[in-house]
Amino acid sequence: MGNCLCKRKREPKRKITLGIFGLDNAGKTTTVKVLAGDPHTETAPTVGFNQEVIGIHQYDITFYDLGGGKKIRDIWQTYFPEIYGVVYVVDSTASDRMDEIKENLQMLLEDEKVSGKPILLLANKQDQETALDEVDIMEQLNLENTVNINRCPCRIETCSAIKGTGRKIDPSIKNGIKWLCGMIDHNWEKFHGRVESDMEEQKKKREAELEARRERVKKLREERERKEREENERLGIVTQEDEEDDVEVMDGGPFRRVDVRELEK
Repeated sequence: MGNCLCKRKREPKRKITLGIFGLDNAGKTTTVKVLAGDPHTETAPTVGFNQEVIGIHQYDITFYDLGGGKKIRDIWQTYFPEIYGVVYVVDSTASDRMDEIKENLQMLLEDEKVSGKPILLLANKQDQETALDEVDIMEQLNLENTVNINRCPCRIETCSAIKGTGRKIDPSIKNGIKWLCGMIDHNWEKFHGRVESDMEEQKKKREAELEARRERVKKLREERERKEREENERLGIVTQEDEEDDVEVMDGGPFRRVDVRELEK
């Protein structure tokens, strides 16, 4: 038999959703942009939510880039059920905000929809002289204790999101994303099943909330109409609806013969 070269069928890419979190001005949007191959430019603070789909290695990754301002952070939990893992970006130069970052990170990982999922912590802005190193950041954030309590596999990478873009991106970011996707891929059944279950639960919750809202609106409308009828009765106002109820119904057809004697009476 002659030699046979069989071309291996290419497997479809894994579709993974990752949430990028962190305080405002940490460099979350810049990180996503350079991963997508966009040139580095000054970015305005994210107000709300941005979405970017990027193909990296054998994965199609949907990044949820969420604003980090105090007034916006409450929307984060809306997206927790959909994410397979977390990218948490820290401004390494913000030594005066480490307590705030520590508290925010703890609240994030303690959420039942996040606890147990892998986290990549990017210690960004290492190109600046005032940047804290990996050891300082781990200590000030109490990182080891926080991830262990919440059973979150964790990796920390020191990086600079403005170093390059696309293929020339800071290798630490690329390696960190590769590790995070590998962790998810290795435990695919576990994380995929959890995401599907959490999303179905969220869907039912939204449907229940919508139905409850409709019921509240219905009751409010009925109560308003009841009060209007009572007020009209008190003032002696006859509405069109009341007049229609009082119309005398005539027997027989409209074209019946007129009885002259009855009219004379």
